[in-house]
Amino acid sequence: MFKQRNRNSTLGSALTIFELIFHSVVRDVRASHNNAFMAIAINMLQTVLFVAAFYVMFSVLGLRGSTVRGDFLLYVMSGVFLFMCHTKAVGSVAKAEGASSPMMLHAPMNTIISISAAAVGSLYIQVLTMFAILFLYHVAITPLVIDDPVGAFMMILLAWFTGCAVGLIFLVIKPWNPTVVMIMTTIYQRANMIASGKMFLANTLPGFMLKMFDWNPLFHAIDQSRGYVFINYNPHYTSWQYAFWVGIVLLMIGLMGEFYTRRHVSVSWNARR
Repeated sequence: MFKQRNRNSTLGSALTIFELIFHSVVRDVRASHNNAFMAIAINMLQTVLFVAAFYVMFSVLGLRGSTVRGDFLLYVMSGVFLFMCHTKAVGSVAKAEGASSPMMLHAPMNTIISISAAAVGSLYIQVLTMFAILFLYHVAITPLVIDDPVGAFMMILLAWFTGCAVGLIFLVIKPWNPTVVMIMTTIYQRANMIASGKMFLANTLPGFMLKMFDWNPLFHAIDQSRGYVFINYNPHYTSWQYAFWVGIVLLMIGLMGEFYTRRHVSVSWNARR
C-alpha cells in the first residue's frame, strides 16, 4: 500500500526480464551438477555414447551402405544431435517450475521466465556439446565438410523449438495429473528413438513406412538437416515448414493452457498427490 513503485520504460522492463532469464538459465544449468563444466561434460558423454552405439549398430548390421554418400560418422551425428536437442528440450520444459512453485513467490519471477530459462538452458548445453564434439572430431579424426552449415544449424534450432512446444504441452497438463505426464513424457522420449528417423533416410523408405513417421516434426527436421549437411542428399518427402507450423500450433495451445492452468492451480494440489 505504501510501497513506492518505479515505472520502468519498455527497454528497462525488457532488460529486467532478460536479466531474470539469464540468472534462471544459470540456475537451471547448475541444477544437474554443482559444477557447470561437469554438467556439460556429462551431457557430452551421453551424446558420444549415443553416437558410438549407433555407429557400432550400423557397422554390425551392415547398414552403412543404405546411408547417404559422405562421412558416415557425420551422418550418425546429424541424427543424434537433433534427437538429443529435441528430447532434452522436451524434458527440460516439462520439468520447468510452474505457478505453484515456491520460486513464483518472488515478485519479478513468473512462469514465462521459468519456461524460457529451461528452454534456453537446454539449448545452451546442447549447442555447446555439439560444437565441442565437432571440434574434437575435426581436429583429431578428419576435417569436417558441411555443405550448408547455416541451414543445418537452423534445423537444430527447429528441433529444439518443436521440443520446447511439446514440453510446454506436458508442462500444462502436469499440475492436473503429474504421474500420467511423467509417464507420457518418458514414452514420447523413448518412442523418438525410432520415430525420429535418425537411423534412416526418408528418401529410402517405401510409401507405407513413410506414413508411420511423417507425423513427427523431428523426423522432418532430421531429414532436412541431412539435406543441408550432405551435398549428395536432397530430401523429397519431408518439409521443414511442416515442423515449424506444428511447433507454432503446439506453442499456441501450450500458452493458452498455461494461462488457464495458472489461474486455477493451487499449492494444495501438490499436497494431495
